[in-house]
Amino acid sequence: MADDLFKALADPTRRTILDELTERSGQTLFEICSRLSMKHQLGISRQAVSQHLAVLEAAGLIETRREGRYKFHDLNTAPLRRIAERWLVPDTSGPEKSTP
Repeated sequence: MADDLFKALADPTRRTILDELTERSGQTLFEICSRLSMKHQLGISRQAVSQHLAVLEAAGLIETRREGRYKFHDLNTAPLRRIAERWLVPDTSGPEKSTP
């Protein structure tokens, strides 16, 4: 699972998609493509965006839901929290003292 997560985060376009979903979760493919084109000047096809979304979904970073003929993409930050917690070491030494 961690390999899929790091692979998904390695691509700058996928990170931009995640930024857009952070700003407004629950977007359709059309909305995501529009925002990438207008806001980020990314000339990327719908098919390429769809493939990026598939990688993000495989990594668990987005979840999809269907409502009628529309498919919405929602951000899921749980995998990021699990990775961060993996390497965070509890500090048992007390408050750190700054050195001059």
